[in-house]
Formats: sequence, structure tokens, C-alpha cells
Amino acid sequence: MVDLVVSENQIIERILTMELVRVTERAAVASARLRGHGNEKAADQAAVDAMRRELNRLPIDGEIVIGEGERDEAPMLFIGEKVGTRRGPKVDIAVDPLEGTTLCAKDMPGSIAVMAMAQAGTLLNAPDVYMQKIAIGPGYPKGVVDLDASPTDNIMALAKAKGVKPGEITALVMDRPRHEKLIAELRAVGCAVRLITDGDVAGVILTADPRSGIDIYLGIGAAPEGVLAAGALRCVGGQMQGRLVLDTEAKIKRALGMGVKDPVKKYDLMELASGDTVVALTGVTDGGLVSGVKFRGDIVETETMIYRSNTGTVRRIFGEHRELKKFAVD
Repeated sequence: MVDLVVSENQIIERILTMELVRVTERAAVASARLRGHGNEKAADQAAVDAMRRELNRLPIDGEIVIGEGERDEAPMLFIGEKVGTRRGPKVDIAVDPLEGTTLCAKDMPGSIAVMAMAQAGTLLNAPDVYMQKIAIGPGYPKGVVDLDASPTDNIMALAKAKGVKPGEITALVMDRPRHEKLIAELRAVGCAVRLITDGDVAGVILTADPRSGIDIYLGIGAAPEGVLAAGALRCVGGQMQGRLVLDTEAKIKRALGMGVKDPVKKYDLMELASGDTVVALTGVTDGGLVSGVKFRGDIVETETMIYRSNTGTVRRIFGEHRELKKFAVD
């Protein structure tokens, strides 16, 4: 008999890639049962509990390096939490069990359950703070946009690289008071602006989808979502830069304690998510990337996107789950 030596990369490819689908499916279904009920924390808690339960079944020695919830005092898979059976490859895990808690609570489009897994030490271990972000899709010269350039300069450079006028560029921005000046400047240069209320993981990924009509993502959003989005963008091409918003001494101290050596560092895509990265996201409510969970009699329908950086593979997986009672609690 010939012994087969299987590398950690092969384990991620052969076993864990599809197992991650189950993790985000369960989180999505759990939170979807609370769509439109107006209770953000309950929906988030349901997603967290389901995701933690599934993660702890995986044959991994995993650590949460990007968690969620600290800023909003919501339930969380906390940074530093160990997950998995502890018998398997060491991996970093970034999670947002319910991105768009408000969207789910109000049954509005764009809420997803999302997670990323990578080789240990390859995902940015960032605190749950805000992050300045800029992202574009594939096919452009490296450095065509820059986080430190003005919005006007970035739109002009992107339009030139695309071979169109600035008025033919569409930017995606979160609709927040902090972005009022940004939105005004974008419109002044002639750029179209599409506003979203939540969901900037999907927002960044949409820049790489020509069907979306989105050319560039700009603005300040949560750092965990920045790392998750970077992982997916690596799989499909594109460019992204981010900088942590560490605007208090407490935030700076905490970031330094987590290994952030330069509080004002501008991170590129590979610094946010390097190594072999797999990202899975399942729709909770219908959105631009995936459809939401559907409850049809004795069947639960899900749609999941799963991205892998090493192969550039994107899979779209439609699930039909028939054991409703078991699916809800297992």
C-alpha cells in the first residue's frame, strides 16, 4: 500500500471547501427564520450559534482572527476563540455570521452569512474597528486607484483606464453621514453613486461582477468585513486597499496588542488576505450576489457562493434541504 501524503492546501481543497458551505448555509437559515421580525440581536444570535456549532464539527485546528459584534455589543464569535475538532490543519478564520443585521430584521435585500478560512497567519488580525476602503474589479493596471488619492483623482484615473468618461463610472458607497462629502465630490466629478444601507462585503465583491454595473467601492466600513471582502476579491481578481481607523488611544493600544505594528499602515489586497483563502457566503435575504433563503413547504432552499484564491475558482451552489427539524437544530 502506498501512503498518500496530503498537504494542508489539499485538505482545504478536498474536504473543507464544501464543508464551509454547510457552515454558512446553517447560519443563513437560522437567521432567515427571523427575517422581518425587527429583532437584530436575535437574528444575529441565531446565526452565531448555528455557525459556531458547524465550525466546531470541522476537522480543523481553527482560531477566529476576525470576529464580529464587539462594536455593537452583539453576540459574537470572538477574536481568539478556538473552533473545530482541533484535529486537523491550523487555520485562520474570519466571520460575519449575519452581515446586514438591520437588513435581515427589516427583510430588506442584501443580508448574507459569510466566512473566510485561510492557512494560519495569513489573514489580517485586526480589531473590530472601522476601515477606510477602496476597491475595483479586475482588468486594470496595478495602482490605477489609491486610498490616498482624492475621490476625484481616483474616478478620473479609473475612467481613463476603462476608456470612458467619468459620467460612465458608478461608485458604490454606504449611505452614512460620514460619507456626505465623499458623495458630493463623486457627483461633482460626474460619477454616478449607488448607495447601500448595509452590506459592504457584497459591495466590494460586486466591483468584480460586470453584471452589477459597479466600478468602484469607496468609503469607511467595518474592518472585519474588509478582510472578508479582500479574501473573495483575491479569488476573482481586482484591487483593494484598506487602512484601519484607529482614532482613539484605546483603539491604537488594542491594535498594537493584536500585532498591528503601524497604526496608519495602508494594506493592499495580499496584506489583508494572503495564503490559500476560501470564502463562503450564503444569502439570507435576496441580494445582488445571491438569493435569500426560501422556505417551501418541507424544503429549505439556499444559494451559496464559494471562492478559492489558489485556483481562482468560484462555485455557485444551490441547496435543497428536506429535513427541516434536523436542519434547524443540528
